Amino acid sequence: MVKIGVIGAGHLGKIHLKLLKEIPSAILIGFYDFNPEVASTVEKEFGVKSFSSAEKLMDACEAIDIVTPTTSHFEYSLQAIKSSKNIFVEKPLTNTVDEGDRLLRAAVGSRSKQDEAAGLPTAAADRRLKIQVGHVERFNPAFVAAKKYLDDPMFIETHRLAEFNPRGTDVSVVHDLMIHDIDIVLSTVKSPVKKISASGVSVVSDSPDIANARIEFENGCVANMTASRISLKNMRKSRFFQKDAYISVDFLKKKTEVVRLSNLVGEAKPLDIVIDLGNGKGSKLIYFDNPKIEESNAIKSELEFFLNSIINDVPVAVSIENGYRALETAHRVMKLITNE
Repeated sequence: MVKIGVIGAGHLGKIHLKLLKEIPSAILIGFYDFNPEVASTVEKEFGVKSFSSAEKLMDACEAIDIVTPTTSHFEYSLQAIKSSKNIFVEKPLTNTVDEGDRLLRAAVGSRSKQDEAAGLPTAAADRRLKIQVGHVERFNPAFVAAKKYLDDPMFIETHRLAEFNPRGTDVSVVHDLMIHDIDIVLSTVKSPVKKISASGVSVVSDSPDIANARIEFENGCVANMTASRISLKNMRKSRFFQKDAYISVDFLKKKTEVVRLSNLVGEAKPLDIVIDLGNGKGSKLIYFDNPKIEESNAIKSELEFFLNSIINDVPVAVSIENGYRALETAHRVMKLITNE
């Protein structure tokens, strides 16, 4: 079992507290929130000890779950690394690429003079610390069911639309919503990014509320992503096109649909669905698959995976390198939108 504490008791932090209480491998030591009123309310509501500082909470734990606004991810993650704590940090990894770069160096090595001056200890990897980034859609049961069908996709289309919620406007729609799809795409396409094009507009907040990005990879794959937080309806859907297959993943409704093609050999059976390719190119059989979706809570699953990685000393599901790559790509998208 792992002694774990939570930093941040806002909307998502309370969800983490609730789920950690349900996970057998977790010993929930307590939490810290900078707002005394919030801390007092949550302590009574969940029956979990509120600590007066992040330092005192870390001293009592083996692992820290950072569920604060993005602007403080770097501060608490760096503090946890200095304290030799295993870390689960919500996405995006940090608020800026520079912060992400410093955390990455702290995790895997290659310290700069700036790091040494800050008193940063040897790399987290040398101390076998686990650092997992909370890209929760990796654990969405619809995507989990689709993964075995995904094999070298060459075109990907994603739509992530949400009704307006002021709670997420501390960051742009790219870092709030699109980064989910950026991580999914980067984890699926096994090729370096070649080129990015992007556009977006601000409508109700000071940062972009609608954005579109086109990512081209060196292997020829293209991903076209759209994100909006001022939509009239919610949608979280991705479509993957690859040789002889189409995979649709509905992250919101938790449904996966697969259409596959194979060469027709001999005569078609009465119930077979066949497409003639024309010009003597033969025919293809069409198969429709609806994979079974295993019911699960994605947030609970990612926390369980994190705890298991500590207990059994195995790699985390979403590494700090994965989190940094998603952050850096999102930052490139934002620079193109804002012309910075």
